[in-house]
Amino acid sequence: MLGVLGDLVEDVVVWVTGPLRHGTDSTARVFRQRGGSAANVAAFAAGQCPVRFLGCVGDDPAGGGLAAELAGHGVDVRVAHRGRTGSIVVLIDDGGERTMLPDRGAATLLETVPDAWLDGLTHLHVPAYSFDGEPVGTTAVDALRRVRSAGGTTSLDASSTGMLEGFGRERFLALAEELAPTLLFANRSESAYLGLLVDGRPGPERARLAATTVVTKSGAEATAIDVPGAAPFTVPVPPVGEVRDLTGAGDAFAAGFLAAFLDARLTGAEPGAPGTPVLREAAARGHRCAARVLASPGASCAED
Repeated sequence: MLGVLGDLVEDVVVWVTGPLRHGTDSTARVFRQRGGSAANVAAFAAGQCPVRFLGCVGDDPAGGGLAAELAGHGVDVRVAHRGRTGSIVVLIDDGGERTMLPDRGAATLLETVPDAWLDGLTHLHVPAYSFDGEPVGTTAVDALRRVRSAGGTTSLDASSTGMLEGFGRERFLALAEELAPTLLFANRSESAYLGLLVDGRPGPERARLAATTVVTKSGAEATAIDVPGAAPFTVPVPPVGEVRDLTGAGDAFAAGFLAAFLDARLTGAEPGAPGTPVLREAAARGHRCAARVLASPGASCAED
């Protein structure tokens, strides 16, 4: 079973339909929906593999509603209830690019992960957002260590350059080096900022993650996969039609990739250098999942 630990919040999505005019009105459409990178990955993975979400929401109607909505996708939801449920304002420009204004609220208040929440997990995925704040940061690190010690695999998502800058580049690299995740997902700017993949080549910090496969997304350009002990290779991204909103595309990619990765593990296939077809297929499924979300925000990623 795939476990995903992190944020479950309310997204307030604002589609700006014209120029954003400072100090006065700007035309927009506003939507409210379930959000949080970890919750998105869990929802998109549901229907592809068994998945459990671990997190914290507020002791309020919003938190209960969000947990129920996520469970409605077929996710096994395990949440603590403390404080108030977080919200993120997501501004979407005419090109579909996002500017996010997060107030994570209760998502940072996860104090413990009971043993029962980890029972049956073969893989734990944690977006780096979960390291930014306490007590959730310490809790996330502890959960990753426990899954690894039980023989499971793990993955991190670099989340955003803004988060990495605030958290600290060296601090994140040192933590990733210590945790030695099986997989690290990043987009091109995050990977370059961390010094992992620069201009298509392994960067100066790559050797620090000697046991980690680094997966670098580049939007419509090919995804680069750097497996320890082998030359990086790329997987092309199929063309996608009109894109209005990029929100959730990276989470959908991670969900599809991880579902395929876990399917391969169930069959005994090795994901490393001798088994690069496993990683190629995982990236291809990730691309298909992301394409569905780009074409129709909120769409399911379950394979037909």
